[in-house]
Amino acid sequence: MAFSSTIYFLMGVLTNIFSVQAIPLFETAFTRCAITLILSYLWLRRSEQPVFGTSQVRIILLLRALTGCISMSSFIYCSQSLPFSQAIVLNSTVPIMASIMARVFLHDKLKVADIASLACCFFGVLFFFREALTTKGHFVKAMEASYAHAKTGHHIFGILLGFFSSIMGGTSYCLIRAGAKASDQPMLTVFSFGLFASPAMGICTYIFEDFVLPGFQSILLMLVSSIMGFFAEVLLARGLQLERTGKVANVQYVEAGLRQLWSLAFTKVAPSFDRLVGVSLIVISVCCTMYIGPDKETE
Repeated sequence: MAFSSTIYFLMGVLTNIFSVQAIPLFETAFTRCAITLILSYLWLRRSEQPVFGTSQVRIILLLRALTGCISMSSFIYCSQSLPFSQAIVLNSTVPIMASIMARVFLHDKLKVADIASLACCFFGVLFFFREALTTKGHFVKAMEASYAHAKTGHHIFGILLGFFSSIMGGTSYCLIRAGAKASDQPMLTVFSFGLFASPAMGICTYIFEDFVLPGFQSILLMLVSSIMGFFAEVLLARGLQLERTGKVANVQYVEAGLRQLWSLAFTKVAPSFDRLVGVSLIVISVCCTMYIGPDKETE
C-alpha cells in the first residue's frame, strides 16, 4: 500500500514538473482508464486467467466498476466547481468512508488504533488546508484559478457531490477487497474498472469538454502517468486483498504526506508550523500502522 501511494505521488510530481499543455480532466481520465484496460487485459491473457472471472464474482466486479467510475466522475466535477483546497480535503475523506463502509458491509474489525490513526492523518490534511488559505505561491494560484471557474449557485452542490464521491470511493474500496478475495485474482477488479470506465470517460469527454489534441510531450507524460497509475491500482487491489480495509485506508495518506515533504524540500517557501505539524501527524500515524505489522484475516 505504501508503494501504491508513492506511485500516485510520483504521478502528481511528474504532472507538475513536465506538464506543458492543459489537457481537460475527463480526457486525461479517459487516457488513463484506456491504458489500464489494455494492460490489465494483456496481463490476464498472459497469465491464462479468465478475463471476466467466474459467475460468482461478476456482480461484485460490476458494482466495483460502477462505484469507481461514479466516484471518479463526481470528483472531477467537484474539483472544477470548488476551490482546489476544498476539493482536496473532501477527497481525503475517502479512506475514512472506506473504513466505515468496510465495517458496515464486510464486518471488518475497526479497532481503536485504526480510528485514532485515521483521525491523525485527516487532521494532518486539515493542517495543510489551513496553510493553503494563507500561504502565497503556487498553491494559492491554483486555488484562485479554481475560484474563477466556480459558480456561487453550484458551490453547495459541489460540496455535496464531493461527499458523494467519497462515499462511492469508500464503497469501491470494499468491493475491490470483496472481489479480490472472492476471485483470488486482484487483477480482475482492475480490468473490470477499466472496461466500464473507459467508455464512460470517453462519453463524458465528448459531452462536457472540447477535445484537445495533445502534443508529443503531453502524450508521453499521459502514457507514463497512466502506466504508473495501472501499477498503483494493482498494488492497491493486492493490499486490500491481504489486509483489513482500516489499515489499508490509513496508509493511503502517505501520498498526502509525500506531497508536502516534496514541497518543503524543493520550494523556497519556509516551512510553516501548520505544515510541519501536518506532516508529523501523517508520518507518525502511518509508521505506527506499519509497525504494528500484518493483520491478515484467517479464512
